[in-house]
Amino acid sequence: MTARVQKVAPEFSSQAVQGDEIVDFSLASLRGKYVVLFFWPYDFTFVCPTEIIAFDAKLDAFRERGAEVVGVSTDSAFTHLAWQRTSRDQGGLGGVRYPLVADVSRRIATAYGVLIEDGVDEGAPLRGLFLIDREGVVRHVTINDLGIGRNVDEALRVLDALKFTEEHGEVCPANWRSGEPGIVATPDGARAYFATHAD
Repeated sequence: MTARVQKVAPEFSSQAVQGDEIVDFSLASLRGKYVVLFFWPYDFTFVCPTEIIAFDAKLDAFRERGAEVVGVSTDSAFTHLAWQRTSRDQGGLGGVRYPLVADVSRRIATAYGVLIEDGVDEGAPLRGLFLIDREGVVRHVTINDLGIGRNVDEALRVLDALKFTEEHGEVCPANWRSGEPGIVATPDGARAYFATHAD
């Protein structure tokens, strides 16, 4: 099964680095919370640490919204741990606070449809990001090519939009941000109007 919007996210269990140790991790352990699950191609590279550190810098903002961040690559837990223990001025992660999952078997990347299947980067994952709701359903997906880093603030904006639609039953127009009104469609679907609810 490949991860798809409106479908239950593929479950997985694997070793992960959490803090300064290797632990057993399962996606199921986060049921009841929103999950921002993202993949990166390689440890000890260039764009990847900027993203991983950027997610860590905003981790408190995600947690204030009831969300946990989880990162995954096909490197081993031992490689993740070495990178975690390397200082940021030396190209390392310097101690990020969320789980860094090892997907050596490539089963997770395959289940989420981000595994590169041919070419020079065969076996590495693309820069996929999946927003999973509290019931374990995928609500948002973006997949970038290897050279294109992600915008962490956009991930927060989409999470805010998901929470808003769940709470108010309204939809969010283009460029919607928290604090702005949503849109309510009329029952016949012929027109819509801006609601007064503000997040």
